[in-house]
Amino acid sequence: MGTIVLLGILGLLVVAFVVLYNTLIRLKVRVKNAWSQIDVQLKRRHDLIPNLVETVKGYAVHEKETLENVTKARAQAAGASDIKERAQAENLLTGALRQLFAVVENYPNIKANQNFLSLQEELTTTENKIAFARQYYNDEVMRFNTSIQTVPQNIIAQMFSFKKSEFLEIEDPRDKRVPAVKF
Repeated sequence: MGTIVLLGILGLLVVAFVVLYNTLIRLKVRVKNAWSQIDVQLKRRHDLIPNLVETVKGYAVHEKETLENVTKARAQAAGASDIKERAQAENLLTGALRQLFAVVENYPNIKANQNFLSLQEELTTTENKIAFARQYYNDEVMRFNTSIQTVPQNIIAQMFSFKKSEFLEIEDPRDKRVPAVKF
């Protein structure tokens, strides 16, 4: 009789272990998926930028440096490898785009160009999607990090070397303000 009880308890512990481990794996995969969603939107933004630069280039021939800054920032963002480096590069790209939109203010012909207006609308939509994807990513990171730090998952997390994920943070205080772009 004692052996049966012991086997029953051991069986319950094994089932609990498997359930907790699988929960941690699911949360880890959700964090990776959330990052992939950000990556998709950043790729879309990177694809829009050359068209935007070309449209502005035809009108703003004296603004070569600004256009080059946007192009360099885009290349740097596309070449970033980890999350922290990517976030920093994307912050630089956002600043370069702000500078470009400020330059556009001096060229009324650009603001009236249908191609530019269309690109601006697509970029605005993409920026909104990026903001939503960042929020979703940080929510998933919070769930995962909380899970690997609470009992009893923390025991399993330590056994299998689950590491905390990094939050995606905006480092430049100017990026915490809503950008004011006027057309």
